[in-house]
Amino acid sequence: MPASEARAEDLAARLSALGLTTRVESHAAYTSIEAEVPEALPAESWREVLEVVAEADRFGLLASSLAGRILWAAVNEAVPATGDVRGPGHQR
Repeated sequence: MPASEARAEDLAARLSALGLTTRVESHAAYTSIEAEVPEALPAESWREVLEVVAEADRFGLLASSLAGRILWAAVNEAVPATGDVRGPGHQR
């Protein structure tokens, strides 16, 4: 299991322990976690949830009258270490 997937599974398990229903999905460049957030989530639980998703590389909240509230987080795939990473404009 890639490190990003293991990290995402850990975050999902911690969110599940807080009472959220989670889904984990692997993508080419990242692994995503989605969690359904109940309407009646207490303020203390929100703090704990935010502490968990803050460990992801990106996170956010989607809210709509049709889908409810979906918390999402993404863990990037590790970038391979090389000896020649210069970026745009720094070519040899």
